[in-house]
Parts: sequence; C-alpha cells; structure tokens
Amino acid sequence: MTILVINPNSNQAVTDGMADALQVFKISGGPNIECLTLAGGPFGVESQADIEAVTLPLRKLVTERDDADAYVIACYSDPGLQVCREATPKPVFGIQECGVLTALAQGDRFGVIALADASIKRHLRYLRQMGVMDRLASERAANLSVHDSATGTETFAQLCEVGIELRDLDGAETIILGCAGMAAHRIPLAEFLGIPVIDPVQAATSMAMGAVMLKG
Repeated sequence: MTILVINPNSNQAVTDGMADALQVFKISGGPNIECLTLAGGPFGVESQADIEAVTLPLRKLVTERDDADAYVIACYSDPGLQVCREATPKPVFGIQECGVLTALAQGDRFGVIALADASIKRHLRYLRQMGVMDRLASERAANLSVHDSATGTETFAQLCEVGIELRDLDGAETIILGCAGMAAHRIPLAEFLGIPVIDPVQAATSMAMGAVMLKG
C-alpha cells in the first residue's frame, strides 16, 4: 500500500519538512508514505492564481501515479481536490478539509494560523462551503511566506504570538497550522500554548492510512 503526499509547490524544503513530520506514521505493516514535490509548481502557493495554476498538473500527476492507493494534496487551500477526485476512484484527501475535521473532533471552537492576510478570505470561503463557520473562533495571519514558514528563524515566535491571540482573545480550543510548511512547529507550539495544535498534513495522512488499511 502506498499513500502519495503531494506538495503542490516546488519548494523542496516544504516537502522535506512534511516528510519529517510524517515519520511517525511509518509503522511495520503500514502503508508506504511517499512525499513528492510538484516540480512545475510555483515556489509557494500563495494566491488564487497559484491555486488555479497547479490544479491540472495535480490531476495529471494523480492519473500518472495510479500505483498509489490514496493521495494527499498537501496545500492548505486544497488546490485541485475536486478535479483529482474526479480523476481517480481512489481516495484523495485535502489537508484543509482534514485539518478542520480533526480540529472539530478535539475541541468545540477552532482557530487557524494563516500565512498572510490575503489567504484568510480564500480560507473562509472554503469554511462556509464546509458549513463549519459557527465553530470557527477566528483565523489570524502570521504574515509569512511559504518559504519562511518552513525555514525562517523567527517563524516559531510569530506562531506563538498569533496562537496566544487565537487562544486568549478569540477562545480557540484547538489551532490548525494553515500551511504545510509549518509542520516542524506543531509539537513545540502545542506545548507552549497548552492546547491541541493540528498539522493538517498529518491529519490528512492519518485519514488516508485509515482508508487504505480498512478497505475490503
């Protein structure tokens, strides 16, 4: 069994960070988890134009890699999720959808740390489509690039600052990291804040593992 986790941007540092965060799921007898970078993608998926640009390349990759048993689209805006689901009978998971569902299972109200203010409008549109706005405490921006989220020296301090605001001012009981590049900060941020912090790539991969291990 193989789960293909696809980073839609071309930043290998983000893919490497995801791979490190997913080591916990590599268990004896479990599925192989393969992390892959979309080489032709933008360096960071940070706008609606970037999302549209990677949609068809993601579909192409999914159809070409039909050896996989499940797929994870590892970008918080879930680019190409629906067209990829149309392209294969196998399960395809988006990390924003899975991250939200995981957060709802661990607390009444969730908060999101977005990369930038420009991302929030796009994310809220998705949350309205999911019908979960009444469970959203707030979404606040750390004002980072995708690259900074994975490699920046000040990233953790910025995440702590935004996390405190979500917890203390907005009443968030769980917090979702709104970018795959933030994966390395989940454990220390959860320890610092004292509430669950969700890495959406881990959330989606855990659901993909359940799907492939439980199929008939």
